[in-house]
Order: sequence, then structure tokens, then C-alpha cells
Amino acid sequence: MRFRQIHLDFHTSEMIPDIGKQFSKQQFQEMLQVGHVDSITIFAKCHHGWAYFPSKTNEMHPHLDFDLLGAQIEAAHEIGVKTPVYVSAGFDEKLARRHPDWLMRDENDQTNWVKGFMTAGWHQFCLNSPYLDLLVSQVEEVVRKYDGDGIFLDIVGVRTCYCHNCVADLRADGKDPRNKADIIALGEKVYANYTSRIKEAVHAIKPGMGIFHNAGHISQGRRDLAAMNSHLELESLPTGGWGYDHFPLSARYAQLLGMDFLGMTGKFHTFWGEFGGYKHPNALRYETALSLANGARCSIGDQLPPGGAMDQGTYELIGAAYSEVERKEAWITDTVNIADVALLTSEAAGVGISNDSSMFTGRADAGAVRMLLEGKFLFDVVDLDVDFNAYKVLILPDQIVVSGKLKDKLEDFFKHGGKVLATGKSGLDPEGKEFVIDLGVKHVMDNPYQPDYFRPGFPLASLGGAAFIMYAKGQKIELSGGTELGRREDPYFNRDVFTFCSHQHTPNSTKDGGPGMVESDNGIYIAWNVFEDYAVKGSLAHKESVVYALNRLLPSKTLTTSLPAQGVVTLQEQASEGRIVNHLLYASPVKRGEDVEIIEDILPVYDVSVSLLLEGRKAERVYLAPQMTPISFEQNEGRIDYAVPKLECHQMVVIDLMKLE
Repeated sequence: MRFRQIHLDFHTSEMIPDIGKQFSKQQFQEMLQVGHVDSITIFAKCHHGWAYFPSKTNEMHPHLDFDLLGAQIEAAHEIGVKTPVYVSAGFDEKLARRHPDWLMRDENDQTNWVKGFMTAGWHQFCLNSPYLDLLVSQVEEVVRKYDGDGIFLDIVGVRTCYCHNCVADLRADGKDPRNKADIIALGEKVYANYTSRIKEAVHAIKPGMGIFHNAGHISQGRRDLAAMNSHLELESLPTGGWGYDHFPLSARYAQLLGMDFLGMTGKFHTFWGEFGGYKHPNALRYETALSLANGARCSIGDQLPPGGAMDQGTYELIGAAYSEVERKEAWITDTVNIADVALLTSEAAGVGISNDSSMFTGRADAGAVRMLLEGKFLFDVVDLDVDFNAYKVLILPDQIVVSGKLKDKLEDFFKHGGKVLATGKSGLDPEGKEFVIDLGVKHVMDNPYQPDYFRPGFPLASLGGAAFIMYAKGQKIELSGGTELGRREDPYFNRDVFTFCSHQHTPNSTKDGGPGMVESDNGIYIAWNVFEDYAVKGSLAHKESVVYALNRLLPSKTLTTSLPAQGVVTLQEQASEGRIVNHLLYASPVKRGEDVEIIEDILPVYDVSVSLLLEGRKAERVYLAPQMTPISFEQNEGRIDYAVPKLECHQMVVIDLMKLE
């Protein structure tokens, strides 16, 4: 895999004339060079269904009169740029109108992504239909005919479908299409068959060729789905619905899978297919740096105009980011994340995602990641196949009910001295009746008051001592061997038509409602859905309570820093080079328009202090990369302290380790 990829969309309607008339080999090459690009995904087939080369298995775009795909591959290879080839798998709009019987259907016999054919948009194919044979033949033709550097298939994944083929297959197997479990099981089978067919077809022609199936998100806890790819591409356009918290959440899981992976953002101000929309150059600088800091390589989405001429403004914009990436590559390859904390997400635990706050991200998971980033904790996102004993603390956010494999793993984790931070329903049995793991508390009931109040038994870092509003649902508990760190205080009553007070919620009665935060030998339990609450409300009291709990559970953190809240810090080890790379990033996304997060100004941060606990290892030298500027450091009892004089967007600090005798 290369480091600096472009994903060049070319979804082009048959209603547009003169396709590719402005394509120039020289101009194409010049723009790739201006953009510092080393790989570009180019189109064999688009969502409209057209081929961009003379095809025997498909129809070439009616207004294209030459082999655009072949010309792009030739031009890119001539200057050393790789060319993965894109094939639209889930969408083929021209074919959808000829074969609506091959499309996915819901329970009401409606299509997706748009319902029916009187709305502009795409219609998704069922891969349990004759369409699959056609798709496989189209992929085979591309692989056989061209010297591409991989295959990228889009709009695919495990689906639930009620088309006539799926219903008939279920009934033939004695299953009931009205049973959701049977529909889900068929969806799993159909997707596995599709990926197997594609791999068999591609590797029969070019053994080992890279294949990626894009679903817009890498499913946590589904290593079997990840393994159906040769590598991973983490689609995560912050302004396109994913937000700035999704990529760290996804990357901190993906790096554990041991596969090459890249982070895919876009040059667009909003979403794919936006012509004339541009991010600020600082946004792309930050987003590509965020990929590097999380062990990923980079991909930036663009869309080629119908005429085929690359947009110079776009490649100047991309080049500003990729020129920096190019200088940093030596410190990014073959890295492993260093983490104190493991976050077991709702998705990875198999308890589902509820109350989506952004694309593919449940509120509890989003709030947890945001708190960990702002609190400057080193963390991984884990599933049930990870060895929990590699971490000091495991977070169970809000809804991680416990049974079976998870129960066994937690008991082993506790035996080895591990600690958990559990919140809300986490730690309860699946019925929500009693705690399965010993957190020093006994479950009484779902707390009848919402919202209510938390009075910590410790001063918060910024807010001191008070009783703080807790908006989300909570659990009423009693002590059972644990130590209370803070208590719940009830409101006078819940807000109702006959009992309400003031503009929002009922004031605090100061009546003791039982423990709110409890410490035990196994960790700390907080009786509210604090992570979901933080994702929705962003309350400082919530974050500082969680940070206090985590710091209490981590008396010897690997890293502490003075980097402000909006900064991001990671620690990546390059064992092959005998060094550790500390990534520091700082930018402040702001809201523009209706819920569009943008990055514009990059303000420098000065004299950022960092302290690392390296557990017996010593530093030989510390320097800034890629500048190669040495910085002074102090080393005492396994801890290394240094300060970064100036951080502007992204700075790597490299710690060369002394070789062990």
C-alpha cells in the first residue's frame, strides 16, 4: 500500500455529453504530481452503471469515445503512481430500470436507497439475484484486461432483503421470511458468498491481487468480515456525516486487526459528489495527520468532472497536505499503538448501536471516545477476541450487559489485576436485573428520576464542589462492599403536566438518592449513562467525573501532557526501528451552517509538556520529526520528560530507545 492515495469518483450521468473530451495524459500526470499522489483509485464502472472502457460485459458510457480507464492507468504508471480500480457493486442505475426484479426490497416491497423510481437517486441490487453473475463477469473483465493495482468494490455489506429471490430461498429451506433472524442469517450467507465469488474470480487471474469491499464503516467485533478484504479503507468524511470522532474510534479498532489500513476523507466541503466544494487546506492537513497519528495511511476523495480534466485547485489543496505526509512516512510504517485503556464499544460487544449520534456511531461510544481524546488517555477500541490483560483499564460504556464469553474474560481480567470503568447498565445481566460482575454495588431498579443530580465526594478540576445535573437515564443502586465516591440527589419530582417547575427540569431536593459513583477492588461504577450524556450535552461535569475516575484507576499512566482539550495525542511504537513516536495534534473544529464541522484556523500551541513512563526502557535521544531537530529531555526512574516548543497542526516527537544489553 502507498501512503498518499486519491479516491477519484466518476459517477457520470448519460445525460451529460462530451465525456472525457478534456482528458490529457500530461495534465493528469501534472495534477498527480502537484498533489504529491502515489496511488489513485480510478473508475471501471460507476453508480450510473456505465463502463469507462470498451467493455464486453457492460456498456461504455454513451458519450465516451475512447478507453479512459486504460489511458488513466497508462498515465499514472508512467510516473510511478499505483491504480486500484473501482467497480460499483451495489448500484447500477441503468440496469436497475431494466431489472427492478433484481433489486433489494424491504418488508413493504420498497427499494433503497430511494423508495421507488420517482425520486432521484440510487437503487441497490440484491446479491442473491442473477446480478451477481453479471457483476463477477464485469470484475473478471477488468482484472484480465488491465494492469490495475487492486479492486475496490462499493456499496456492499451484510444486508436484510425481502426480494422475491430471498423470500423464495428461505421458504425452500423451510425458513420463515417473517422471522427477522432468518432474514439476517440469509443476509450473512449472501454476503459471504459474494466475497468468496469475487476473491475466487480475481485471484484465478491475478493471484494475491488486493480486494476491498466498502460498506462505509469497518464493523467492530466482526473480524470475519474484515478478513474478507486484503486491506482496509476507513471511509470517514468528517463533514459528510461521520464527524471528527468517528475516525479515531474506527482506527483504534482497525490497527489491532494486523491489516494494512488507510483513512479515507474527502476534499469536499460536505459529501461525495459535491462539485465546486472545497475544504480549507488546514482541514486536510489535520485529517491526514490524524490518519498518521493512528497508524493509518491516507486517502482523499475527489470527483473527476465529466470532461475528464483534473481540477487544479483540488490538487493544489491536496498537495498542501500530502507534501507534509510525504516527509513523515519514514516514522509511520509498521507501527503498533501503545495504550493503557481498552474501550469495549457497544458494536464490538455485540449489544448493538442505539441512539445514533452520527453515522455508524452510537452515542455511548461517541461520548467515550470524545472523553478519552480530551482527557489525553492512550486507548484502543477492542472486541471480545482481544486479550484484555494487555490493558490496565477496560471501559464498559453505558450498555455493555454481561454474559457468556464476556463474563469469563472479565473474571480473568480481574484475577490479573485489571480494573474496569463501568457506567449505566454496563455490568448488569442482559435482563437488567442484577450485576453479573462484582462492582461493589447491588442493583435496585432503573432510577425513577430523570434528570437528577450527582454530588461528587471530590472536587472537580474546573468546577469545584456542587451537585451537578445528570440528564441521561440512571440505575438506582446500593453499596455491596464498595466505597461511595459520590452520591445521587433526587429532584423534588419528575417534570410532568401537573408537576413542573421553571423552564427545564425540577430543582434538586438535596435528598440522598443512594450512591452515584462507587469504587471497588474491580474498578469504578458510575450509575448513569454518562457517555451518552456527554455525546448529547457535552457537560463539563460529566467529563471531569470520568477523568477523575480514570486517573484514579491509572496511578501510573504511560503518558501525561499539557496539550489542551481539543488536542489529540497518540503513542506509536516502531519496533523495527527501535523507537517510539509521540504524535501531537491540535485544531478546533467549529460548526458552520447546519451541523457541518469545519477546520479553518490552525493556531499554534507553545511549550507542550509531555511525560512518558517507558517501564524500564531508556531514551538515547529525542527529536522532532520530520525536522530532525533534537530536543532536550530528562530521564528519571523510567520516566522521560520533554517539552515541544511549538505545535502547529501536527508534530511528531521521536524517542530513539537504547538497545537492551
